[in-house]
Amino acid sequence: MESCEEKKFMLCPKFERTFEILGKKWNGLILDVLIEDGPQRFVELANKIPEVSDRVLVERLKELEEKGLVDRTVSCEEKNRVEYSLTSKGLDLKPAMEELKSWGEKWVDIQG
Repeated sequence: MESCEEKKFMLCPKFERTFEILGKKWNGLILDVLIEDGPQRFVELANKIPEVSDRVLVERLKELEEKGLVDRTVSCEEKNRVEYSLTSKGLDLKPAMEELKSWGEKWVDIQG
């Protein structure tokens, strides 16, 4: 009689962490706006993602900044002008985001 060894499946910790970041509600959309439209002021981001509350948008931007994906810069000329842009780490997501969009176009039904 043959015995089978049970293989224990484990997620790659880096893959799991990636989805913790990208899978958090609104993060993907925030990153997509910054990838597609470049640096944005808070109001511009809020207008492009109207379903997200200002409080949640602030939280997500802070989280993405802490993860090194987004930069928050204050203009020297205009002290109150804050812009959000992608870091090189954030920009590296562009090919993955394009692939996700392509998959969504092919397989996601927005009717149901």
